Amino acid sequence: MDTAARERLMDAAAFALAAHAGQRRKGSGAPYACHLLQVAGLVLEHGGGSAQAVAGLLHDVVEDCGVAIEELESRFGGDVAGIVAVCTDLLPGDTADAKSPWLERKRGYLAALREAPLEVLLVVGCDKLDNLRSLIGDLEAEGVGVFDRFNGTPEQTLWYYREVCLLLAATPHARVHGELERLSECLAGWVGGRADP
Repeated sequence: MDTAARERLMDAAAFALAAHAGQRRKGSGAPYACHLLQVAGLVLEHGGGSAQAVAGLLHDVVEDCGVAIEELESRFGGDVAGIVAVCTDLLPGDTADAKSPWLERKRGYLAALREAPLEVLLVVGCDKLDNLRSLIGDLEAEGVGVFDRFNGTPEQTLWYYREVCLLLAATPHARVHGELERLSECLAGWVGGRADP
Protein backbone atom coordinates (compact mmCIF):
# COMPACT_ATOMS: atom_id res chain seq x y z
CA MET A 1 0.00 0.00 0.00
CA ASP A 2 1.55 3.30 -1.06
CA THR A 3 1.71 6.51 0.98
CA ALA A 4 -1.38 8.09 -0.61
CA ALA A 5 -3.45 4.96 0.03
CA ARG A 6 -2.30 4.78 3.66
CA GLU A 7 -3.16 8.44 4.18
CA ARG A 8 -6.64 7.96 2.68
CA LEU A 9 -7.16 4.95 4.95
CA MET A 10 -6.12 6.93 8.03
CA ASP A 11 -8.33 9.87 7.01
CA ALA A 12 -11.28 7.49 6.54
CA ALA A 13 -10.69 5.91 9.95
CA ALA A 14 -10.71 9.32 11.63
CA PHE A 15 -13.81 10.39 9.67
CA ALA A 16 -15.69 7.17 10.51
CA LEU A 17 -14.76 7.27 14.19
CA ALA A 18 -15.99 10.86 14.44
CA ALA A 19 -19.21 10.15 12.51
CA HIS A 20 -20.08 7.12 14.67
CA ALA A 21 -18.91 8.66 17.96
CA GLY A 22 -21.09 7.47 20.84
CA GLN A 23 -22.73 4.67 18.84
CA ARG A 24 -22.59 1.15 20.30
CA ARG A 25 -23.09 -2.39 19.04
CA LYS A 26 -26.59 -3.67 19.82
CA GLY A 27 -25.43 -6.75 21.69
CA SER A 28 -22.09 -6.29 23.37
CA GLY A 29 -22.36 -2.54 23.82
CA ALA A 30 -18.85 -2.23 22.40
CA PRO A 31 -18.07 0.98 20.53
CA TYR A 32 -19.46 0.76 16.99
CA ALA A 33 -15.99 1.62 15.72
CA CYS A 34 -14.89 -1.96 16.41
CA HIS A 35 -17.22 -3.18 13.63
CA LEU A 36 -15.87 -0.66 11.13
CA LEU A 37 -12.27 -1.60 11.89
CA GLN A 38 -13.10 -5.31 11.68
CA VAL A 39 -14.74 -4.90 8.27
CA ALA A 40 -11.79 -2.96 6.86
CA GLY A 41 -9.40 -5.55 8.29
CA LEU A 42 -11.39 -8.43 6.79
CA VAL A 43 -11.40 -6.70 3.41
CA LEU A 44 -7.62 -6.43 3.44
CA GLU A 45 -7.23 -9.97 4.82
CA HIS A 46 -9.25 -11.33 1.92
CA GLY A 47 -7.31 -9.52 -0.79
CA GLY A 48 -9.25 -6.29 -1.14
CA GLY A 49 -7.59 -3.07 -2.19
CA SER A 50 -7.24 0.19 -0.33
CA ALA A 51 -10.43 1.72 -1.80
CA GLN A 52 -12.41 -1.29 -0.59
CA ALA A 53 -10.84 -1.02 2.88
CA VAL A 54 -11.69 2.68 3.02
CA ALA A 55 -15.27 1.83 2.00
CA GLY A 56 -15.30 -0.82 4.74
CA LEU A 57 -14.57 1.88 7.28
CA LEU A 58 -17.22 4.18 5.83
CA HIS A 59 -19.90 1.68 4.81
CA ASP A 60 -22.45 2.79 7.44
CA VAL A 61 -21.90 6.57 7.56
CA VAL A 62 -24.68 7.34 5.08
CA GLU A 63 -27.16 4.86 6.51
CA ASP A 64 -26.54 5.52 10.21
CA CYS A 65 -24.98 8.98 10.41
CA GLY A 66 -26.65 10.97 7.64
CA VAL A 67 -23.43 11.72 5.74
CA ALA A 68 -24.13 12.54 2.07
CA ILE A 69 -22.64 10.38 -0.67
CA GLU A 70 -21.49 13.61 -2.31
CA GLU A 71 -19.37 14.42 0.74
CA LEU A 72 -17.73 11.00 0.57
CA GLU A 73 -17.06 11.43 -3.14
CA SER A 74 -15.50 14.83 -2.59
CA ARG A 75 -13.34 13.70 0.30
CA PHE A 76 -12.48 10.08 -0.54
CA GLY A 77 -13.11 9.72 -4.28
CA GLY A 78 -15.74 8.27 -6.57
CA ASP A 79 -14.43 4.72 -6.20
CA VAL A 80 -15.07 4.73 -2.45
CA ALA A 81 -18.36 6.63 -2.70
CA GLY A 82 -19.64 4.16 -5.30
CA ILE A 83 -18.96 1.18 -3.03
CA VAL A 84 -20.54 2.88 -0.01
CA ALA A 85 -23.62 3.80 -2.06
CA VAL A 86 -24.28 0.13 -2.85
CA CYS A 87 -23.54 -0.90 0.76
CA THR A 88 -26.23 1.50 1.99
CA ASP A 89 -29.68 -0.04 2.38
CA LEU A 90 -31.70 3.16 2.44
CA LEU A 91 -34.54 3.45 -0.05
CA PRO A 92 -35.39 6.66 -1.93
CA GLY A 93 -36.72 9.19 0.57
CA ASP A 94 -35.18 7.44 3.58
CA THR A 95 -32.84 9.23 5.95
CA ALA A 96 -30.64 7.99 8.79
CA ASP A 97 -33.43 9.00 11.20
CA ALA A 98 -36.48 7.92 9.16
CA LYS A 99 -36.10 4.60 7.38
CA SER A 100 -38.52 2.39 5.48
CA PRO A 101 -39.57 -0.87 7.16
CA TRP A 102 -36.76 -3.42 7.61
CA LEU A 103 -38.03 -5.99 5.10
CA GLU A 104 -38.58 -3.41 2.35
CA ARG A 105 -35.06 -2.07 2.80
CA LYS A 106 -33.48 -5.51 2.79
CA ARG A 107 -35.33 -6.56 -0.36
CA GLY A 108 -34.19 -3.38 -2.10
CA TYR A 109 -30.64 -3.88 -0.88
CA LEU A 110 -30.49 -7.48 -2.12
CA ALA A 111 -31.86 -6.41 -5.51
CA ALA A 112 -29.08 -3.80 -5.79
CA LEU A 113 -26.44 -6.37 -4.80
CA ARG A 114 -27.48 -8.64 -7.67
CA GLU A 115 -26.10 -5.99 -10.03
CA ALA A 116 -23.09 -5.05 -7.90
CA PRO A 117 -19.49 -5.48 -9.05
CA LEU A 118 -17.19 -7.94 -7.30
CA GLU A 119 -15.29 -5.23 -5.40
CA VAL A 120 -18.54 -4.19 -3.73
CA LEU A 121 -19.52 -7.76 -2.90
CA LEU A 122 -16.27 -8.30 -1.00
CA VAL A 123 -17.03 -5.32 1.26
CA VAL A 124 -20.63 -6.50 1.70
CA GLY A 125 -19.47 -10.02 2.51
CA CYS A 126 -16.99 -8.78 5.12
CA ASP A 127 -19.63 -6.54 6.69
CA LYS A 128 -22.14 -9.38 6.94
CA LEU A 129 -19.47 -11.79 8.17
CA ASP A 130 -18.54 -9.52 11.07
CA ASN A 131 -22.22 -8.90 11.87
CA LEU A 132 -23.01 -12.61 11.85
CA ARG A 133 -19.96 -13.48 13.98
CA SER A 134 -21.20 -10.92 16.51
CA LEU A 135 -24.78 -12.22 16.40
CA ILE A 136 -23.74 -15.85 16.91
CA GLY A 137 -21.45 -14.82 19.78
CA ASP A 138 -24.31 -12.93 21.42
CA LEU A 139 -26.68 -15.88 20.97
CA GLU A 140 -24.16 -18.24 22.55
CA ALA A 141 -23.64 -15.87 25.48
CA GLU A 142 -27.23 -14.71 26.05
CA GLY A 143 -29.67 -16.97 24.20
CA VAL A 144 -32.55 -16.25 21.86
CA GLY A 145 -33.58 -13.07 23.66
CA VAL A 146 -30.88 -11.43 21.53
CA PHE A 147 -33.34 -11.39 18.62
CA ASP A 148 -35.51 -8.86 20.48
CA ARG A 149 -32.90 -6.18 19.69
CA PHE A 150 -33.44 -6.43 15.95
CA ASN A 151 -36.11 -5.12 13.60
CA GLY A 152 -36.37 -8.34 11.59
CA THR A 153 -37.81 -11.53 13.02
CA PRO A 154 -35.40 -14.45 13.61
CA GLU A 155 -36.77 -16.14 10.46
CA GLN A 156 -36.30 -12.97 8.41
CA THR A 157 -32.77 -12.58 9.73
CA LEU A 158 -31.90 -16.12 8.66
CA TRP A 159 -33.51 -15.54 5.24
CA TYR A 160 -31.46 -12.37 4.79
CA TYR A 161 -28.12 -13.98 5.59
CA ARG A 162 -28.90 -16.95 3.36
CA GLU A 163 -29.72 -14.59 0.50
CA VAL A 164 -26.38 -12.79 0.96
CA CYS A 165 -24.67 -16.21 0.93
CA LEU A 166 -26.31 -17.05 -2.39
CA LEU A 167 -25.07 -13.79 -3.89
CA LEU A 168 -21.51 -14.47 -2.75
CA ALA A 169 -21.49 -18.08 -3.91
CA ALA A 170 -20.64 -17.12 -7.50
CA THR A 171 -17.83 -14.74 -6.53
CA PRO A 172 -14.14 -15.52 -6.09
CA HIS A 173 -14.44 -14.71 -2.38
CA ALA A 174 -14.65 -18.36 -1.37
CA ARG A 175 -13.30 -17.98 2.18
CA VAL A 176 -15.73 -15.18 3.03
CA HIS A 177 -18.61 -17.11 1.49
CA GLY A 178 -17.63 -20.33 3.23
CA GLU A 179 -17.50 -18.83 6.71
CA LEU A 180 -20.68 -16.85 6.12
CA GLU A 181 -22.43 -20.03 5.00
CA ARG A 182 -21.23 -21.98 8.05
CA LEU A 183 -22.36 -19.22 10.41
CA SER A 184 -25.72 -18.98 8.62
CA GLU A 185 -26.28 -22.67 9.28
CA CYS A 186 -25.32 -22.11 12.92
CA LEU A 187 -27.91 -19.32 12.98
CA ALA A 188 -30.44 -21.75 11.50
CA GLY A 189 -29.95 -23.93 14.57
CA TRP A 190 -31.00 -21.05 16.80
CA VAL A 191 -33.96 -20.15 14.59
CA GLY A 192 -35.18 -23.70 14.06
CA GLY A 193 -34.09 -23.85 10.44
CA ARG A 194 -37.03 -21.87 9.04
CA ALA A 195 -36.06 -18.90 6.87
CA ASP A 196 -39.02 -16.73 5.96
CA PRO A 197 -39.11 -13.19 4.63
